[in-house]
Amino acid sequence: MPTTKHKSAALKSGTIKVDYLARVEGEGALWVKIRKNKVVDAKFKIFEPPRFFEAFLRGRDYREAPDITARICGICPVAYQMSASQAMEQILGLEIPEPLRRLRRLLYCGEWIQSHALHVYMLHAPDFLGYESVLHMAKDFRPLVEEALQLKKTGNALMELLGGRAIHPINVTVGGFYKIPPVSAFRALGDSLKWARDAAVRMVQVVSDFPFPQLERDYEFVALHHPDEYAILDGRLISNRGLDIAAGDYEKHFEEQHAAHSNALQSVLKARGAYHVGPLARFNLNYEQLSPLCREVAESVRFTPPCCNPFQSIIVRSLETLYACDEALRIIDELEMPDAPRVSAAPRAGTGYGCTEAPRGICWHKYTLDETGHIQLAKIVPPTSQNQKTIEDDLFDFVSCHIDMPKEQLTWACEQAVRNYDPCISCATHFLRLDIDRE
Repeated sequence: MPTTKHKSAALKSGTIKVDYLARVEGEGALWVKIRKNKVVDAKFKIFEPPRFFEAFLRGRDYREAPDITARICGICPVAYQMSASQAMEQILGLEIPEPLRRLRRLLYCGEWIQSHALHVYMLHAPDFLGYESVLHMAKDFRPLVEEALQLKKTGNALMELLGGRAIHPINVTVGGFYKIPPVSAFRALGDSLKWARDAAVRMVQVVSDFPFPQLERDYEFVALHHPDEYAILDGRLISNRGLDIAAGDYEKHFEEQHAAHSNALQSVLKARGAYHVGPLARFNLNYEQLSPLCREVAESVRFTPPCCNPFQSIIVRSLETLYACDEALRIIDELEMPDAPRVSAAPRAGTGYGCTEAPRGICWHKYTLDETGHIQLAKIVPPTSQNQKTIEDDLFDFVSCHIDMPKEQLTWACEQAVRNYDPCISCATHFLRLDIDRE
């Protein structure tokens, strides 16, 4: 936390109000109300205006969906492309050959590397090291920040190779890719990925020594699970409380609710309420599917499941960065070129579902096509809307357990609690303004 000359008093009654959360993708706020030394309400506010992607997808050709949905997020566009493509392929009855599937997984590894590197070092590490921003942190940790930038660049290079560019890739299409680069282009990334793998090991070692605020919560973790690999592209949706469903059954178990304080719908389990998606969920549910190197490094820093402290999600993101580097190298080493860059089929009517693991958690899509292949219905449930209720519950419990913390420290920690989830609200950051409303 930032050091100050004056220590503020604990907040017995009043409102912690952060109008603009810093170091998150997009514009959001938090609000915690305290009365008589007790938390009575907590809200994570998303106030950006709706962008109506689902509405203007209607009437478009199904082949446009991957390119349009990629524009939803500049940090995790591959997640939207892959989930949209899967749903369309299900409607069309397409089977994706294993070589193409592996290349999709390789592209997704690039997204995980660049997104996690950005979050861990640029957005979240300043919280633990007591800096206002990564620019301030760089004065004392220049080599670390330079390594982070190079690590992110490695992820971008993978996305550029297979996606055509690092931001909003243009080479992904329903059925595969428009073009497949030559084998030599994949091999050329080997040295940089080996360096990135070593850098990711150092990342795990660095962040595992951070001072972590105390918060243990009984989450229902939800993630994709694949029996043979750490789930990224596909699998069944499972939880630590017995959920085990296909992606197409999502709406039978989950529902979206509108909260007056948010322009994003909040997704909850119909039977049990809030749930937790993202790195911490994947780690707790799929630890055994991590690579041997990744598990070895996790054990070396004494970090193995179960983990229910959301502040330690930064360790998991570092481990997943290591996994993505290791997995990318494995795919390139075992590279099998597909017979064709994509599989095609004639359009037909139907409804399909897609679900993949964005860096922040599951990204679920549903589409209905008419017989000409035009989209009649689109529904997209991004990770942040699924975590929004859980973030509010975290804030409520954290402040309740740390009610005697000085106001400035408590405000800082509340922001940090939101940043645990790397919420992808949109694309902007702003300064913090704190107001206290006393009775």
